[in-house]
Amino acid sequence: MWITFAFGSAFFAGITAILAKVGMKQTDSSLVTAIRTIVVVIFSWMMVGVTGSGQGITQIDRHSLLFLVLSGMSTGASWLCYFKALQIGDVNKVTPIDKSSTVLTMILAVIFLHESLTKKTIFAMVLILAGTFLMITKKDSSGRSKGKSWFFFAVLSALFASLTSILGKVGIRGVDSTLGTAIRTCVVLVMAWLVVFVTHKQKEFSRITFANGIFICLSGVSTGASWLCYYRALQEGPASIVVPIDKLSIVITVAFSSIFLNEKLTPKAFFGLLAIVGGTLLLII
Repeated sequence: MWITFAFGSAFFAGITAILAKVGMKQTDSSLVTAIRTIVVVIFSWMMVGVTGSGQGITQIDRHSLLFLVLSGMSTGASWLCYFKALQIGDVNKVTPIDKSSTVLTMILAVIFLHESLTKKTIFAMVLILAGTFLMITKKDSSGRSKGKSWFFFAVLSALFASLTSILGKVGIRGVDSTLGTAIRTCVVLVMAWLVVFVTHKQKEFSRITFANGIFICLSGVSTGASWLCYYRALQEGPASIVVPIDKLSIVITVAFSSIFLNEKLTPKAFFGLLAIVGGTLLLII
């Protein structure tokens, strides 16, 4: 059953980037992140109410709560960096870097969760890294350089995302996955709005059009659905497999970016995508 949740997470995560990219037109990425998080918080706590898992909040020990908070902080940092990178870079370039967190997550899983690495796993990791390199070295779809700041934020997003998976795995031991997701989201909400007010980006709220607002909210709903599936899968399955399945969302993202954002892949980038997918599938088999 956890495999089903893992693939559900991949689908919803894949369409999130597209919805957010459309919604971020003429809007600061930090403000978009903060608005999206409101939607995710509402969505998450609605699910807590539906499942009746809220009563378990008094049973969470300090150790689990600490790691849930740390996981939320890491998620917040990853989101802020990811959507900043999406705002200034192409989706089909930013997403592969973000998904390369798979490799670092597996390494951290070996160190901290004592999950094993086999020759097949190592080969899969090499494929994922090689595919990522092929995808990010393509030219911008516009044919012009947009600078490298998007790359910096994308790398930071991947690093924080890797840390999130490990902290989340530790934090949800003995905690209902739905409740754990809701608690983590509250941490992200506080962090995101702190960044908005510190940088005075709340002044740009009036620039958001109704259409953009709809897409921002939809990206939040998609994220909430992805989270619920992901942490349910992570609670029941090994992180070294759940995380790679979740990263298959890159296929959804690249396909949708080509259709709706007119971001085309070069032959080299296409082979890079195949390498990433091949390495990911190798981890699952």
